[in-house]
Amino acid sequence: MDTKSLIIDIATKLFQQKGYKGVGLTEIIKACDISKGSLYHHFPNGKEELLIACLQYLNEEITNDIVDIFNRYPTTQEATNAMISKLIDNFEMEGTLIGYTFSSMVSEMASLSDPVRNACAKLYTEMQTIYYHKLVADGFSNDEASSTALMVTASIEGGMLLCLTQKRAEPLQVISQVLPKILETRRFKTSE
Repeated sequence: MDTKSLIIDIATKLFQQKGYKGVGLTEIIKACDISKGSLYHHFPNGKEELLIACLQYLNEEITNDIVDIFNRYPTTQEATNAMISKLIDNFEMEGTLIGYTFSSMVSEMASLSDPVRNACAKLYTEMQTIYYHKLVADGFSNDEASSTALMVTASIEGGMLLCLTQKRAEPLQVISQVLPKILETRRFKTSE
């Protein structure tokens, strides 16, 4: 792994664990076992530039994983259940959802810059777009698919945050039981 990738990988984990404000550059430099000059060589604008790179990395990782899951299942319900099951399994094995959520990083968004906020918004938009296309393929109207994709995104992201704060998988387990019923109800509503 090259130095820039190493910095992004380690900083992403630290930001997810402690939030943006909870991690200093000195901690990142020490965890990466690099010099301050090396960090600034790759991220001349400092911590905010590094955070944006971490969000872009997460964007790619998370969206690739969602696309892979959604391509393997014929309906939104099946794909969503598989995705949530994977999150529950990871949470139960690891005790956390590091690598799948960036909620801890974006909870501080009100005080951060527009470039950082935009990087976060891009990931949420890409997630919703994946859900939207699958919902349209399931027969949802464009408007219904759009609003349902937003609801799915908010439910899953909120469920992950609740798992992390409660230190148990129950929130995602409940969502995995309730969300298919909501999707089915909305699908029937659309087809009427």
